[in-house]
Amino acid sequence: MTGRYDETEGRGPDEPVVVRDRRRIDPLTGEVRSAAPATEPKDGPKHAAPAEDTVAPAESAAQTEPEPAAHAGPGLGESIVDDSVSVATGLEKELAERTADLQRLQAEYANYRKRVDRDREQVVVGAKASVVNDLLPLLDDLERAEQHGDLTGAFKAVGEKLVGSLQRSGLESFGAEGEPFDPSVHEAVQHSTSPDVSEPTVTMVMRRGYRFGERVLRPAMVGVTDHEPGAAPAAQDAPVDPPVGGELPLKGELFDENDR
Repeated sequence: MTGRYDETEGRGPDEPVVVRDRRRIDPLTGEVRSAAPATEPKDGPKHAAPAEDTVAPAESAAQTEPEPAAHAGPGLGESIVDDSVSVATGLEKELAERTADLQRLQAEYANYRKRVDRDREQVVVGAKASVVNDLLPLLDDLERAEQHGDLTGAFKAVGEKLVGSLQRSGLESFGAEGEPFDPSVHEAVQHSTSPDVSEPTVTMVMRRGYRFGERVLRPAMVGVTDHEPGAAPAAQDAPVDPPVGGELPLKGELFDENDR
């Protein structure tokens, strides 16, 4: 019979037990280890090799064990909802709400600015229209002076400058002969009829009208001529005797067949 090998045989009481890990894959990091030559301890016994043989079966078993999957599914009873995903979802929802609030606030501010600008423009136009309305009697005097030939010299130059400045500011005159009658801008103070017109037409301007922008400052005072229907058609003429000797009968010789 062969004697049993005792690992403690030939080992001193103070000598440490040496275990070498020769697994090529690190069980902690899962990375492949680089091959390194085995070195014997300087003071170790020569028969320490059997210890490596005793560890080898465990090492080979560890090498053959399958590595756990990196993305293994949840176990029984475990939650399948990731906490990080739920937190991200909550943040995205809050971000969407804040974005909607900001967009709504921005739209309200833009509408407020438009309303303020529109109101400011209306105030400016109203102030200009009020000043121009006070100058309309002066324009009427200048127009009458021009009609009578009194608008001459320096007086004419000043009048033309005044009228030009008001027109550049937005003043516009209306009410001329031949215009169709419009009750919204014309004030009719005289009415007549005539077959020469086909619709109510302005035939006389007694006072010119003015508008400033879209605002009518004063309607034009005019005379209106309406269409007059023509006379009823005359009765059909009686038949005329045929000409005698190539001559047509005179107008006084026409007579009715019933008078014969």
